[in-house]
Amino acid sequence: QVQLVESGGGLVQPGGSLRLSCVASGFAFSMYAMNWYRQAPGKERELVASISNTGGTTNYGDSMKGRFNIPRDNAKKMVYLQMNSLQPKDTAVYYCNAKRVLFSLVNDYWGQGTQVTVSS
Repeated sequence: QVQLVESGGGLVQPGGSLRLSCVASGFAFSMYAMNWYRQAPGKERELVASISNTGGTTNYGDSMKGRFNIPRDNAKKMVYLQMNSLQPKDTAVYYCNAKRVLFSLVNDYWGQGTQVTVSS
């Protein structure tokens, strides 16, 4: 059974930091790119950060560059999202996503999400 379980969300003051974790099971984690998405109330889901299966390539949304970091540990089947200098606009539900495209076959898995609230 495929599972992605996020943790680490919560309430943080502006300027603070949080580290989200996502543990994977039920699929070949090291073969998948991993992504963090977020969705704020009334807004579309947006890509926060992504990392390739080997960890050699990372990408970030424009407003996250320089503040967020997405490391992964393939031995532990985990991916993280280190978030620094958090702002109220970062308030959202954050989702862990695993994706692999192999020829025409797409495997796409999602976690249940974890709430991040940035407020004083």
